Amino acid sequence: MSYFDSIVSPAPGAVRRRPIALQLDELVRQGESLTGSGLPLVLVPAVDGLHSTRWASAHRDWLHDQLLKAGAILFRGFGVTNATDFQDFIEACDGAPMEYRERSSPRREVTDPIYTSTDHPAHQSIFPHNEHSYSRRFPMHLYFWCDQPAEAGGATPLVDCRRVLQRIPGCIRDRFENKWMYVRNFGSGCGLDWPEAFQTHDRTEVERYCRDHDIEFEWIGGNRLRSRQVRPVTIRHPKSGDLLWFNHATFFHVSTLDESLQISLRASFAEADLPNNTYYADGSPIEPEVLDELRNAYTSEIVSFPWQRGDVLLVDNLLVAHGRNPFRGARRVLVGMAEPFERTDF
Repeated sequence: MSYFDSIVSPAPGAVRRRPIALQLDELVRQGESLTGSGLPLVLVPAVDGLHSTRWASAHRDWLHDQLLKAGAILFRGFGVTNATDFQDFIEACDGAPMEYRERSSPRREVTDPIYTSTDHPAHQSIFPHNEHSYSRRFPMHLYFWCDQPAEAGGATPLVDCRRVLQRIPGCIRDRFENKWMYVRNFGSGCGLDWPEAFQTHDRTEVERYCRDHDIEFEWIGGNRLRSRQVRPVTIRHPKSGDLLWFNHATFFHVSTLDESLQISLRASFAEADLPNNTYYADGSPIEPEVLDELRNAYTSEIVSFPWQRGDVLLVDNLLVAHGRNPFRGARRVLVGMAEPFERTDF
């Protein structure tokens, strides 16, 4: 069988083509920019019947090189039609997807390693963030598959974290001294409870996980858990060498939530009992003007594009942050994580 025959499936009844040598750009071509910024790089099939998983597996190294340059790749028209196709495509590009551990947002499992994107109400926006930047172990690569685009809105905004870092004044970076603190309160009746976050009802297992992952913890009032973890605000990309703003200090701060939700939470909880909040590393509050500067650094760099059914978006989770715009109508976007990386600079 020729390379062409292995990558391109002939139509039923069609005569097989003569074996020929094809260059990469004869099978897949670069599409037009959807944002005017080059983020994401758009790839589309240049031939009918492209076997997307075989092609991706054969060009995995090339795809990873392009991802390092662009930060995100949108595969449009690659024939990914269901969750099984999506998982197969991830495995072709990266190997087995990661398990979702140390959870912080509500999601529904579709298959073992594939989940719905964050199940927040449709009218709420989700601020740009890097997946699991608060964890010792996080995915280098994120995959999104659009099963159903929203009637209106619902884009997944992307933000180049190299440019975010450049926008943050040095005086603000100095205030953090390269560290931030994430405080969670489980069992408050708002947000995930600890059995769901840690995927166990065994307290001993939770305590072991926390110790192994540099998380301080205390049990409060019976079945409530409070955790604190101090993490760096920047990271150097292990492959590109770029220094990046990589944290959830802005995302998890209560002031970043929609105003109505902020008011409700502050009326219901004391500061120390908020389901999620962030601080400087010593536990002191981050000033409102600093948070405004950080939010502006992200929002000034946002690019977005409208989803089409079947789109697959691959994101370098260190180079590019992602979020979600409010939407109207049904929307279904699935997520998979791949290429786990373990931080050692805590």
